[in-house]
Amino acid sequence: MKIYDEHLIRNGIRPSVQRLKIFEFLHKNHNHPTADNIYEALLPAIPTLSKTTVYNTLNRFVDKGLAVVVNIDEHEARYDANTSAHGHFKCISCGGFFDIHFPEPDIKLPKGFQAENYHLNIKGYCKVCNEKKNR
Repeated sequence: MKIYDEHLIRNGIRPSVQRLKIFEFLHKNHNHPTADNIYEALLPAIPTLSKTTVYNTLNRFVDKGLAVVVNIDEHEARYDANTSAHGHFKCISCGGFFDIHFPEPDIKLPKGFQAENYHLNIKGYCKVCNEKKNR
């Protein structure tokens, strides 16, 4: 927990029990949880936790560059503590969510444009669901 505490402080966020638990959850759960997933998972350990606190904390993490929002579906925001350049794959059958890694794309931007980041999101069938579908 100490490492999360120090990381938040270095990034200008005062650590509270709620913030530390949410940050720890993001780092330990690589399934790209939604705010509701995080709230439901942490509520038994923190009975005073509110959904507003979870949403506000996640927004602060995103603003400080400690997490990214992943929007593959327009009605579902997921959060990822891995802020390195990578893509995401969502299975349209089982709902599984996976990181995908690829080389930096060679995209030609118009003259004078500068990219700060990019996102690659793909929907399809994961290996298990694709095998079931093709039987």
